[in-house]
Amino acid sequence: MGGVSSATSTWGSSGLAYLTGLPGGPPDFSRANVLIHAQRVATAVGEQLGVAIDAADLLAGRAALLGLTRGGRASAGGATRLLAAADGWCAITLSRPDDAAAVPALVQTDRVGADPWPALRRWATTHARSAVVERASLLDIPAAALGEAVAAAPRIRPRGARGPARGVGGLLVADLSSMWAGPLCGQLLALAGATVVKVESPRRPDGTRGGNQAFFDWMNGEKLSYCVDFDAQADELRALLTAADIVIEGSRPAALARRRLGPDDIEPGHGRIWLRINGYGGTRPAFGDDAAVAGGLVGVAADGPVFCADAIADPLTGLEATRVVIDSLGRGGGELIEVSMAAVAAGYAVLPTQASVSNRPAPPPRVPPTGHPAARLGADNEAVRRMAAERSCPRC
Repeated sequence: MGGVSSATSTWGSSGLAYLTGLPGGPPDFSRANVLIHAQRVATAVGEQLGVAIDAADLLAGRAALLGLTRGGRASAGGATRLLAAADGWCAITLSRPDDAAAVPALVQTDRVGADPWPALRRWATTHARSAVVERASLLDIPAAALGEAVAAAPRIRPRGARGPARGVGGLLVADLSSMWAGPLCGQLLALAGATVVKVESPRRPDGTRGGNQAFFDWMNGEKLSYCVDFDAQADELRALLTAADIVIEGSRPAALARRRLGPDDIEPGHGRIWLRINGYGGTRPAFGDDAAVAGGLVGVAADGPVFCADAIADPLTGLEATRVVIDSLGRGGGELIEVSMAAVAAGYAVLPTQASVSNRPAPPPRVPPTGHPAARLGADNEAVRRMAAERSCPRC
């Protein structure tokens, strides 16, 4: 079997073809090389971590757990749409109540109705993509122009002194991230032997905690749960961040900085790695589907682009972020690393595409193993406090 047909077969059997294409049309195989490359990265990362990583499970697992299918220009999860603007295609995500509430202000009319998408489609056709993104961003609505981002390596800056090269086992990881990309990185590190503490605010816990339990378990089942008020208990959280070997966060920089909890506010640890995952390299909000569109990572149909798989920028970024952390550990750490979801998607988008086929099997994705149930919110607070105290004063 040749390379192209092998990639096509693998893409089809993974369930990713099932998730890509128009809902009434054939599955799309054009992005088959994305999975081939992702599996190479997963194999390399898995060998370094000492765990087996199946890229197909990472990329299609959420859809299998939630029973999703392809929606064409509606994302598999339903929150994002590809819209035709005056000069091309763009994507808008309405995943949070505040996003939908801001639509009348975005389209500058009160005649939106219960379903906001018809009004958004009409409005987008009269505006350039850049204007759509700019106005949506002003209202904190995730939006992207198709292909606006370019592939770029993570931004790495020195932050504190380097330590010796080391592996993951036994390290303390403070995971302040939510949803998918950051939590996936934390979960992979936990599977490799790190002690990973999932940090959540009682006011705004991880949004996936209240969703599909199997997906939340899949991303967080190997972690301790630490619930702390970022404002009232900032000193307590600061103690954990000071003790951590690795910090994972996806907040906007100002959100932590105003509480003096950012990388510039925490005393640099010897060899500490601070991993920051963002959507577009700045302060714009992002989710996996709009970030993928920004990177140009979309499928194709006869009359335009369609979404590629399910929020694919999320798992690809989680995998790539894990690789970057491992590399940093090999250099001795002491680094602030920023990974852009859109840039990761753009890196995969430049892989060669291939002609789609209609006579290949494209079954639904398989359900991935979810492991242990995730801890209830705050279940490990006392243990985490003791751990932070012992690390800050090992002889006390």
